[in-house]
Amino acid sequence: MARYIFITGGVVSSLGKGLASAALGALLQARGFTVRLRKLDPYLNVDPGTMSPFEHGEVFVTDDGAETDLDLGHYERFTGVSARRTDSVSSGRIYSNVLEKERRGEYLGKTIQVIPHVTNEIKDFLTIGADEVDFMLCEIGGTVGDIEGLPFFEAIRQFIHERPRGQCILMHLTLLPYLAASGELKTKPTQHSVKELQSIGLAPDVLVCRSEHPIPEKERAKIALFCNVRPDAVIPAYDLKTIYEAPLAYHRAGLDRAVLDAFAISPAPRPDLARWEDVMDRLQNAEGEVRIAIVGKYTQLEDAYKSISEALTHGGMANRVRVKADWVDSEKLEGEGAHLLDGYHGIIVPGGFGERGTEGMVAAARYAREKKVPYLGICLGMQMAVIEAARNLADMPDAGSEEFDHEAGKTRFTPVVYHLKEWVQGNYTVKRKVGDDKGGTMRLGAYTAILAEGSRISEIYGGATEIEDRHRHRYEVDATYRQQLEKAGLCFSGMSPDGRLPEVVEYADHPWFIGVQSHPELKSKPFAPAPLFAGFVRAAMEEGRLV
Repeated sequence: MARYIFITGGVVSSLGKGLASAALGALLQARGFTVRLRKLDPYLNVDPGTMSPFEHGEVFVTDDGAETDLDLGHYERFTGVSARRTDSVSSGRIYSNVLEKERRGEYLGKTIQVIPHVTNEIKDFLTIGADEVDFMLCEIGGTVGDIEGLPFFEAIRQFIHERPRGQCILMHLTLLPYLAASGELKTKPTQHSVKELQSIGLAPDVLVCRSEHPIPEKERAKIALFCNVRPDAVIPAYDLKTIYEAPLAYHRAGLDRAVLDAFAISPAPRPDLARWEDVMDRLQNAEGEVRIAIVGKYTQLEDAYKSISEALTHGGMANRVRVKADWVDSEKLEGEGAHLLDGYHGIIVPGGFGERGTEGMVAAARYAREKKVPYLGICLGMQMAVIEAARNLADMPDAGSEEFDHEAGKTRFTPVVYHLKEWVQGNYTVKRKVGDDKGGTMRLGAYTAILAEGSRISEIYGGATEIEDRHRHRYEVDATYRQQLEKAGLCFSGMSPDGRLPEVVEYADHPWFIGVQSHPELKSKPFAPAPLFAGFVRAAMEEGRLV
């Protein structure tokens, strides 16, 4: 059975529980242990798939098609362990499961209550795959004291007491605020946060204290005394220049040692941190800089494109250059605004939903095509590149997407992008209607693409003619127009195995112009950059004459 580490937060939100969890997972791996990370979110949405990017940030998609919290992206990027549908759950999913069982009569007529029915459902979720790894790290969203999080904390309390002694520990993240007027770090909020945990039957074994200022030893001793933890289990966590410094910084602070001590694992295997030392070397010793414009519609919140941003960083690391990414609001490019892209070495148009800002994306694709600037279109970015080619090269001035007509409630475009009603997933056919529920009904998860031999996309993937990447969309480029578009110069260099769904488009006469229907950024890692992003940054270097 796996040992369990439960990660909670207190005082304020956004302390970096996901990053701390991911870094700890990486450190345990460095010591030779196997890990899996999970996220328990208290919100009542079944999953974040229907939330606005402004509300929740990016939706991360797993190979098996789950729409999850963006923290699962951190988990994958730091550990390399592919997340599964069973690694993310929300209160909405838990209550939905309980109510479905009640409707089926599985509770034999009993009154359904939070305890034991909801807490039992949470505990059942925690045990999935527990025999596969050495450590299961479970992060609980929100902060202690949140009313919606109480069922999770109660389930964890029960879970810990039902397991053999020493099989579970609790790691709690708090904030030490600094009062400039008195020049002091204040420990009282941390004390109250731990007291709140203790009031519901939970006691932290390890305290991770976020601070913008050094934490004196006397303050660490005070926290240990009043929070009932060992002094060497009070771990300082300071602001970092890059998130990829976190494993080394937490190791220096003693986090992995404190966790293994809490499990009485001694002597512990020595850590091999060469991977993370190489990551930091590539970041700190970059040999140049490229400027990339990310043309999107959710630019006010960078977390909306978290995986794009990180994959660009990875692409820079692969080429030993620093990537300076600027977020360009696509609406500002509409009309005569394309000149805002002057001076950039590469242009990315990422995914998105709805018509707002898409004319600016079309303008960005045209700018990149005509100015010979490296272009990477992802999901919606590929569709906008196809619309641009149809309008300006293939004599289809009214080309557009069926998505925009559905949104407007009237027909205005020739739909070179259409609503996908049927596709093959594994050994069966999935069918969808326009009026279906929005949540979980897109083409989600990992799908195979067959690449044309000799194409640029095949070359980027080392000559491969078959690749697999994750998808999240319900509209597709219509292959009906393939011949017309290819005659105009846009090559369909990647198709689904049945030849019906376009997966990749590119221009043979362009230095580097590729659109993909998938989201390759979701599988990129600092120690294994996504080939498309490494190739895109390389092309941007050549554009900037850095090579």
